[in-house]
Amino acid sequence: MGLLAAFFAALWFLGRAPFAMLVGAILAGAAREWAALAGLPKWQAVAYAAGCTLLYGALAWWCWPIDASDMPVHAILLAALAFWGAVVPAWLALGMAASSRRLLQPAGFAVLVPAALAMVALHPGPLLAILALVWISDTAAYLVGRTFGRRRLAPTVSPGKTWEGAAGAMLASLAYAVILALSMPDIGAHVKGGTWIPYAAGAAVLCVSGIMGDLFESGVKRQAGVKDSGTLLPGHGGVLDRIDSVCAALPIGALLIAWSGTA
Repeated sequence: MGLLAAFFAALWFLGRAPFAMLVGAILAGAAREWAALAGLPKWQAVAYAAGCTLLYGALAWWCWPIDASDMPVHAILLAALAFWGAVVPAWLALGMAASSRRLLQPAGFAVLVPAALAMVALHPGPLLAILALVWISDTAAYLVGRTFGRRRLAPTVSPGKTWEGAAGAMLASLAYAVILALSMPDIGAHVKGGTWIPYAAGAAVLCVSGIMGDLFESGVKRQAGVKDSGTLLPGHGGVLDRIDSVCAALPIGALLIAWSGTA
């Protein structure tokens, strides 16, 4: 809770440049863990994290002030959409255990850098709305799956996840989206009549993307033979364990908001 409160405080009270630096620090920790999962030795993992962070910093500097609707940020987010919408599902379907761990090294850049750019590109309100949807989805999936789960969603990747849990996540995400539109005038003003359909579809897409991010990181950890991505957060695993779902949802959410013109 303390880390979450600190993040909220940084989001609301830091300027965009200091917040972007904070995001870079989070990215560095996550990249270090990803490199270890990909099988890199310690010194190479540090170099990998530095390279990932430097790429993010260079792109942020080049595109500053970052806006999801401006090129090349938009192109990077589109590439992330293709990665999560096509590459990751195919990777999971074919079986991650059969693939080379070396493929995980470039994949880490695709997972982390677009998510970091999206986090800086989004204004605090939309960013928190997306994060809350992902957190609610994750919680509902866990509670419903634990209570009613029978059919495994991806037994070779994450045996604990079930179709019932995924259904619970979807219902909770849609309910949250409806409550958000009805309770927040800034959002409700854009959701009227027929626009409810694409709005609900967007919430569903974000829910599915969060599940995909969770499954992908679970597959990476399973291939590496570890339970947690790291030990940076005692009792909660590593940085990646906290951001796996949002890494997929944030770039797609930033695109959806840019396309809707409501940013």
